[in-house]
Amino acid sequence: MFDILHRVGMKASLDKVYQALATPEGVAGWWTTETTGDRKAGGMIKFRFTDGGRELGVFNMKIVELRPNTRVVWEVVDGPAEWIGTNVRFELKQEDDFAVVLFKHEGWREPAEFMYHCSTKWGVFLQSLKSLIETGQGQPSPNDVKISNWH
Repeated sequence: MFDILHRVGMKASLDKVYQALATPEGVAGWWTTETTGDRKAGGMIKFRFTDGGRELGVFNMKIVELRPNTRVVWEVVDGPAEWIGTNVRFELKQEDDFAVVLFKHEGWREPAEFMYHCSTKWGVFLQSLKSLIETGQGQPSPNDVKISNWH
């Protein structure tokens, strides 16, 4: 199994970062504007990505864990074949005046080219999260940085 790993710090409280990760409205501010779903563990959350009205992809994830100010974990149950069965994990910790996010997209079966793309895009979206937290304005899809014809 293979994992995508990132670490990003932002000047904020853990609670502010947690709310941006644990609620559909929060995630809509940094990952994709088309985020809907539940707010509790065991529920489902849906992420839809578009570009100019064209659908790029839809991801349905089960909310596995919501531990306030500590951890958010989603399990991918529908989406690209490479993502199904993987987990998206956000571990949070405070270091001085920085809330640190340790990100892991875990359980990839192989390091295919799509995994390279997703690793870069996760970095883009984690920077969007940092921007949302520190300035109040993220760059969620469809306004994210495009890195290839895969977006």
